[in-house]
Amino acid sequence: MSENTGYVEIAAHYRKQIQEGALRPGDTMPSLRQVCDQFGVAQTTANRAYRALKMEGLTLAKAGVGTIVAGRSSNNIASRVQTYEATGRALGADESSRILEIGTVGADELVAPRLDVAPGTPVHVRRRVVSRGGAPLHLSSSFYPAYVIAVTPELTEPTSTGGSRELAAERLGAAQDQVLEEVTSRLATEAEKSALGLTAGDVVVTQVVRTVTLTDGRVVEVAVKVAGGSTILRWTTSLRSET
Repeated sequence: MSENTGYVEIAAHYRKQIQEGALRPGDTMPSLRQVCDQFGVAQTTANRAYRALKMEGLTLAKAGVGTIVAGRSSNNIASRVQTYEATGRALGADESSRILEIGTVGADELVAPRLDVAPGTPVHVRRRVVSRGGAPLHLSSSFYPAYVIAVTPELTEPTSTGGSRELAAERLGAAQDQVLEEVTSRLATEAEKSALGLTAGDVVVTQVVRTVTLTDGRVVEVAVKVAGGSTILRWTTSLRSET
């Protein structure tokens, strides 16, 4: 590295190590102080480099450890569908899901229009925290209409298969077709900060609202995911395999 090394070059250095396998999922990244000493930069520069890696999904903050290398990302819903088809499990090999709450709630103004029901209509909710390599990755609240629960009573049980939506689609007899993803940023609540191991006073998180429809047009799930980082995007992805 040259004497003019900046955060872009530092991020590129570690990105290459991660991509080439020199740094593997679960490995602890050098501390910010070590980065500063190695590259001769200020801590603000080292911090910007690490923030860039985190936003790319390459690293995670793990309480009591520091920054670790993330496993293969399965945030892409199409990848999860393919993983489930191949293995019967939608989560990655190094991912785990812990149920926080299961029950019936009234659909709020965020969920109701996406499920095409009136606000206050009873819907089923499953809240869980997903971790990768032992580090909290995101909080996810999945909302299901009554016709989904009618054919998939397993969703009322406090167990996690990592493939609830896939099981529901199978029981309903229609493949997953499209997912509308709406992404915004906001401040984390105290409960979200606690579950995700975030310690700063004001933490900006990314909120992703996913509305998944089947080939017959029915909505199988509306999921609200909260994770670290901030961006504002909106897109639709086809979930059907190309033939």
